[in-house]
Amino acid sequence: MNSIGMVAIVTGAARGIGRACAIALADAGFDVAVVDLLIDQAGRTADDIRAMGVRAVAIQADVSSLARAYEAAAEIAGELGRIDVLVNNAGRACPKGLLEITEEEWEQTINVNLKSCFAWSRAIVPHMRELGGGRIINIASINGINGGVTSAVSKFAYASAKAGVIGMTKSLAKELGPAIAVNAVSPGIIKTEITTGLIAEREAQLAAGISLGRTGVPEDIAAVVRFLATVEPNFMTGQNIVVDGNQWVA
Repeated sequence: MNSIGMVAIVTGAARGIGRACAIALADAGFDVAVVDLLIDQAGRTADDIRAMGVRAVAIQADVSSLARAYEAAAEIAGELGRIDVLVNNAGRACPKGLLEITEEEWEQTINVNLKSCFAWSRAIVPHMRELGGGRIINIASINGINGGVTSAVSKFAYASAKAGVIGMTKSLAKELGPAIAVNAVSPGIIKTEITTGLIAEREAQLAAGISLGRTGVPEDIAAVVRFLATVEPNFMTGQNIVVDGNQWVA
C-alpha cells in the first residue's frame, strides 16, 4: 500500500474498535497516529500499520487532557506533516448505576468519553483549517440514544457521555462547516477485548435479537469510519450513523 499523503489520528487505538479503525485507514492509504494511554499496545498497532507500507507513530496520551492534546497534535503534525482526519474513539466503560457510582468514576467516565472529543477537536481543528478542511469522526454509542438497558455493559454515566458526543457532533458540524465535516458512529453490541467476557454467557441470546443474527466486531465500525474519512464527493455532516445490525428499531 502506498501512502495517499494524508494523515489520520485515532484515539484509543491500541486495541478494539480504535485499532480496527487505524488499520482500516492505513489500508486506505492514510499515515496514522495511534494515540492511547497503553503505549506498548499502541506501539504494536503502529508496527502493524508500518508493515502495511504507510507511516505510523504511537503517541501516549491521557485523552482527556487539553494540554496533552495540543502537545500531541504538534508532535503528529511535525512528524507526519499534516492532519486530515481525527477519529475520537477513546472510551471508558462504567457499569455502575446512580447509587453505586462515585463522583470520581462519574468524572472519569465523562472525561474519557466526552471531554476527550472536545480536547482533541480543539487541538486538531487549527491544523485542518491550515489545509482548507478535514474530517472529524466521533465514536458515540447506541446507549447515547436509548439510554442503555438494564443488561447493558455500561450504565447511565456512559450513556450521558455518549449522548453528549452526539450533541457535540451535530453542533460542531454547524460550527466548523463547510470545510470540516463532523459525523458520529454509534455502535451497538461489539465484541472487543473488554466486552467479550461480559457478554459471553448471553451472546446467543443477544444475537437472536439482532436482525443480522450476530453481534458486531470492531471491523464493522471501522468500515463505516473508513467510508466517512474517504467518501468523495462528501455531502454528509452532523449525522449519527447507527451500526447495530438493527438491534434497536427507532
